[in-house]
Amino acid sequence: MEQRILGNSGLEVSSVGLGTMTWGRDTDIHEARDQFNIFREAGGTLIDTADIYSDGVSEEIVGEFVRDHPEMLVSSKAGTVRAPRKRNTSRAHLLSSLDDSLRRLKRNHIDVWHLHGWDIVTPLEESLAAAQYALDSGKVRYVGVSNFAGWQTATAVANFPIVSAQVEYSLVQRGIEREVVQASLAHGVGIMAWSPLGRGVLTGKYRHNTPADSRAASAHFASFVSPYLSERPRIIVEALCTAADGLGLTPASVALSWLLNNEFVSSALVGARTAAQLRVILADVDVNLPLEIHNALNEVSMPDRGYPEFGWSQS
Repeated sequence: MEQRILGNSGLEVSSVGLGTMTWGRDTDIHEARDQFNIFREAGGTLIDTADIYSDGVSEEIVGEFVRDHPEMLVSSKAGTVRAPRKRNTSRAHLLSSLDDSLRRLKRNHIDVWHLHGWDIVTPLEESLAAAQYALDSGKVRYVGVSNFAGWQTATAVANFPIVSAQVEYSLVQRGIEREVVQASLAHGVGIMAWSPLGRGVLTGKYRHNTPADSRAASAHFASFVSPYLSERPRIIVEALCTAADGLGLTPASVALSWLLNNEFVSSALVGARTAAQLRVILADVDVNLPLEIHNALNEVSMPDRGYPEFGWSQS
């Protein structure tokens, strides 16, 4: 698996990172361990979690696995809360959450620590001051932001050495191309793409029905997947599957290859419910798509673009 530099840092991360959102909930510790071993054997070095995943259990499992593997890099996030407020990046909450994360991870530092969303209540200066303290104390090696809009990313990086923007990106969700990509490139921020397989839709498993054991069939993930089961994503999936059949690859491999061919992506964070699913996803992780296939998928999935990001004013 290829290693890439994360933004304007000197940190190398694997081109595919292992997402752990389901660990401790839909994925038990035994399946999680199998996933971890498969990922390491494929050359992966970056594992991503968050303090809110499975109410902290995901971090506990990650900490158990990486304890004997110091070569593994851990990315985590703080700032999303289960409360009406939804985001809390106050100094008090962030630093308390960081200490809790380190305890669960059984580590003295987190390699890349992300602010898990924009907080409309807390001044950004307060959040970044907390991040600076985390850096200065050695509890955090690098700081990133997650789910920030383009202007929010640019504002943060203008005041702080942000190295990572963790955002959703796939053939069925290319919204970051409007401004986040440009802001990241301009300021040396590396992109970690979460849900690069379109919340599972780009595996092709929802083409004809909703499998009973899929996320779309579960009570707590159905609303997460449903936005990508509409007509436009269906057209993209059909084009993807046609390309995959012609190349003798899985739809997941083609979708992942398309994404990683975009040089602004430092790492694609893949998550799987089972070890068998992860093995399929990683089977052809280093495949290079023919240019004509990449361009065809680019065209069929092109997002709406207009003023002021695109058009006559930007020509």
